[in-house]
Amino acid sequence: MARSTGAAGPRGDTAKLNRSFGILALLGVILVVAGLIGLIYTAAATLTTMLLFGWLLLVGGIVGLLHAVQARQTNFFWLGVVVAALNIAAGVVIIKTPEAAAEALTMFAALLFLTGGLFRLAGSLVVRGPQFGWTLVQGAFGPLLGILVLATWPSSSQYVIGTFFSLSLLFDGLGLIATGYGGRRVVGMVAGR
Repeated sequence: MARSTGAAGPRGDTAKLNRSFGILALLGVILVVAGLIGLIYTAAATLTTMLLFGWLLLVGGIVGLLHAVQARQTNFFWLGVVVAALNIAAGVVIIKTPEAAAEALTMFAALLFLTGGLFRLAGSLVVRGPQFGWTLVQGAFGPLLGILVLATWPSSSQYVIGTFFSLSLLFDGLGLIATGYGGRRVVGMVAGR
């Protein structure tokens, strides 16, 4: 068996892996910075999130419509057209009125927290599994969060979506940093053998 030498050898592979994990960590830093900026400017983050969501629906609807036209000989042509039209319409509405869309989405999120938390609370009381305490705390936290958002609605819609999106960016970024840093350490340990 012949071993490869040069840049394609073990050192080249190690360098590629280190570079890839470094890029991953850099992307994580960018996401963390974006998340922190979003937490400072929550109203702008909410508006940005709604506009991105609207554009994604619009572009997805156009792509879906093109796909439906390509598959016009199938039984699912009209279903594809209807779904694409709904996506396009929803995208246009959200782009035209992002504040109203944020209000509606905030109301939906609050109701989801409220009902989901109540079901989790009831489930934890009925089942009483090994994680009873944590499930009970999670179940109590959901309705509390839902009530807090609903109590200040519609003004809460200016910051709730932006806060959630920014927290998501922040934690995703921290996860990427940990993966990149940990990956580089593992590659270093394996290469050092």
